[in-house]
Amino acid sequence: MHAYRSHTCAELNKSDVGQTARLSGWVHRVRDHGGILFIDLRDHYGITQVLCDPDSAAFADVEKVRSEWCIRVDGEVKARDSELVNPKLPTGEIEVFIREIEVLGAADELPLMVFGDQEYPEETRLRYRFLDLRREALQHKMILRSNVVASMRKRMWAAGFNEFQTPIITASSPEGARDFLVPSRLHPGKFYALPQAPQQFKQLIMVSGFDKYFQIAPCFRDEDPRADRSPTDFYQLDMEMSFVTQEDVFNTIQPVIQGVFEEFGGGHKVDSVWPRISYVDSALWYGTDKPDLRNPIKMQKVSQHFAGSGFAIFAKLLENEGTEIRAIPAPGGGSRKFCDRMNAYAQKEGLPGMGYIFWREAEDGSGMEAAGPLAKNIGPERTEAVRTQLKLGKGDAAFFLGGRPDQFEAVAGRARNEIGRELGLTEQNAFRFAWIVDFPMYEKDEEGRIDFSHNPFSMPQGGMAALEGDPLQVLGYQYDLACNGYELVSGAIRNHKPEIMFKAFELAGYGKDEVEKRFGGMVNAFKYGAPPHGGCAAGIDRIVMLLADEANIREVIMFPMNQRAEDLMMGAPSEPMNEQMRELRLRVIPEE
Repeated sequence: MHAYRSHTCAELNKSDVGQTARLSGWVHRVRDHGGILFIDLRDHYGITQVLCDPDSAAFADVEKVRSEWCIRVDGEVKARDSELVNPKLPTGEIEVFIREIEVLGAADELPLMVFGDQEYPEETRLRYRFLDLRREALQHKMILRSNVVASMRKRMWAAGFNEFQTPIITASSPEGARDFLVPSRLHPGKFYALPQAPQQFKQLIMVSGFDKYFQIAPCFRDEDPRADRSPTDFYQLDMEMSFVTQEDVFNTIQPVIQGVFEEFGGGHKVDSVWPRISYVDSALWYGTDKPDLRNPIKMQKVSQHFAGSGFAIFAKLLENEGTEIRAIPAPGGGSRKFCDRMNAYAQKEGLPGMGYIFWREAEDGSGMEAAGPLAKNIGPERTEAVRTQLKLGKGDAAFFLGGRPDQFEAVAGRARNEIGRELGLTEQNAFRFAWIVDFPMYEKDEEGRIDFSHNPFSMPQGGMAALEGDPLQVLGYQYDLACNGYELVSGAIRNHKPEIMFKAFELAGYGKDEVEKRFGGMVNAFKYGAPPHGGCAAGIDRIVMLLADEANIREVIMFPMNQRAEDLMMGAPSEPMNEQMRELRLRVIPEE
């Protein structure tokens, strides 16, 4: 017999009755029923009930075991009495009478229980992640993640892609986040960087003559943490193709993503037609470039109804250049109680509030009337024009925000989501996808300088001619895939012509010498017959988070950092030893 097990804890059934079995696993829980000890023995595959009575030579040893001890037992497989069968377990028709027990690993007093569904502070869960991972829910999520990655690989191979690995230690690159720097021992004063993405290398693979590349790529970014983003590292399905247009990339990646969601989505509806929405329209309609299309509400501009109106706040605001008024329709939200609640929500989000109008049955029974402070201030004619534009009726409402869009757009988007949830408008049990396209190539930073707003290696729409005008009007062949309010995929058709690349970087303040210094490998390669190419990357952590119906990405990562970018289990980051610092010729400057 094998040293540790003849069967897993999910294998034994009625056909094994009378056999001797050897099982190994963890003590899930112990129950004492009148002197007979019952143990739910758990391994990766399932649970088997084992028991011992005082007549067994092993009884004294069985009495000592506690939850989460790792043990091996030998015993006889017996059928349970019919009234004691547990139909929820594959092993529920049998139990194993212990004849021999060996303690493989005793456990100290537990900082968190594996059995049951008790809640524990995240700090405790991360410090003892190895225990947390033994819990059934997390086991299922990690297996889901493994299966999703395996499915992605199979689908990419089936589509004719080759899997290649790119370097982990490389040069620094402006990908939109901070690099993790790695000091060089052999070259004092110089640093490598962990790759924010395999961007340059996958483009060089295309220049090298390979037609279709992918990998399950680790990426490293020194970012501020969020619920849907790891602060240090993440994994993505990275792909690149030669001789392709934007349409080709869409047609290639959609079957992969759609197939994964259909396979692991638990029966939720999965869109097969993915709309294309421009970045400008997405910001206007949804207040974000990653809209949740399960919510049917679309915001609209209504500035013309408030210009020169009796509502002085909006009327004066519209006298300033670059300002506008937007409306959030709220079908079914036509009560003062609901409107006041949403107004309070806006105040909690940092705005003075949201103006509103709601339509109700007139108190005199004459039909429908508009109510709320805004209705009184702008008058019935303008109010009716607003209602007609928004296609609202009795029992509906509309909320209004004004100012420069970049100052209120994000809050408006969150308010739209909140209204959709509150009114039950947001579809449940569905995954709704949309391609967001036509991103601006450039934006102004806080100091008013032109900088890249997205991937700096993207081809501008219109090529070199587009770069001769106002940089803020240049659109790139850049695209994101949004699903249920999250960005899942980001990509672009690449800028493969050196002269266009130099010009694109020049507009963002990078001289030719600096571009050649920072991206010398790629710029040099493009001088030797670079093919048109493009691709994208899909965030694996975020995809699994959606499939697992989780709001926190740490729930689907095996060993995540906490929100302060600390690994409480391994004690990272840690202080280096003096010898290491001397070898690297580094020193730490104390905080003032």
